[in-house]
Amino acid sequence: MFDYLIVGAGLYGSVCAHELNKKGKKVLVIEKRSHIAGNAFTENNDGIQVHKYGAHIFHTNDKKIWDYVNSFVEFNRFTNSPLANYEGELYNLPFNMNTFYKLWGVKTPKEALDVINEQRKELGDKEPANLEEKAISLVGRDIYEKLIKGYTEKQWGRKASDLPAFIINRLPVRMTYDNNYFSDRYQGIPIGGYTKMVDKMLEGIEVRLGIDFLKNKLELSKLADKIIYTGPIDEYFDYCYGLLEYRSLRFESERLNIENYQGNAVINYTEANIPFTRIIEHKHFDPIDTKHTIITKEYPSEWQKGDEPYYPVNNVKNMNLFNKYRKLASEEKKVIFGGRLAEYKYYDMHQVISSALYFLNGENDHE
Repeated sequence: MFDYLIVGAGLYGSVCAHELNKKGKKVLVIEKRSHIAGNAFTENNDGIQVHKYGAHIFHTNDKKIWDYVNSFVEFNRFTNSPLANYEGELYNLPFNMNTFYKLWGVKTPKEALDVINEQRKELGDKEPANLEEKAISLVGRDIYEKLIKGYTEKQWGRKASDLPAFIINRLPVRMTYDNNYFSDRYQGIPIGGYTKMVDKMLEGIEVRLGIDFLKNKLELSKLADKIIYTGPIDEYFDYCYGLLEYRSLRFESERLNIENYQGNAVINYTEANIPFTRIIEHKHFDPIDTKHTIITKEYPSEWQKGDEPYYPVNNVKNMNLFNKYRKLASEEKKVIFGGRLAEYKYYDMHQVISSALYFLNGENDHE
């Protein structure tokens, strides 16, 4: 009946569906959830676009990808400038001259570097062996204790001294008064939300919601010549080698009858004794005048079967396990595995789209 059955209506599946449909292929998209757009799903709450699965900020250096997403919807000029709250004091993120001035009263890059270099000395010539040591080697003890330690330990559910150093290899540190978190050339959020963008991608394509592919695998597989599967790779193979590990998140949202709660889209809470990692105020992503606001507190949690998987735990044990599943996947004749869960990879949104387009170019080569 169909050339392609696409399992999952997130970004990877939707880009594939759009491009294949454009080439005249007959495509069916099925989705386990009751909505499209995957974790980028935004829900309209009396005008406010609520990011139901946490903050999603689009950023890329790739003009082709930027033009691609803007071909579906117009993006605003939102700039991610989060704040960190530590014991009631607010600090700018990423770590920059505003942060250093607040911490130490320093006004020049040289003064800031002098303080950081002095604090780095505690490690001597030692190669950082864990996240704690890596952080101190990058920004010194003060910033580590106030703005990294508590937040990171909540996020990963493990002591910073037990986490691998590579997690913060790309920690942004700037010797300028620039609060823009991302250094990418292009950045913004779709006006009207991500759901509107994915809806445009899926225009003219049959989409069936509330369908669990893995519960009806044999029957559904007969509907198409090829299958693009974007769900968890270990679940596809019925966890035959064991479960891949993730960190999960729990969200608590509130509607408040005030126009503006915190004056910023994202504020991180870096103390260990505050159970949530951040508060998101959704109306600041896609600004709109309303008499109410929606805030969401984000609580990290250890993933268990049945929970929503968010962050893959890419340690040696899990990567060895994933490679076993990947070998099984390579032996599947008509199934292509792609996207964050099928590739067990933390992807930013632009990387998911790029990965889907790269795969489709390969498909064209085979035809």
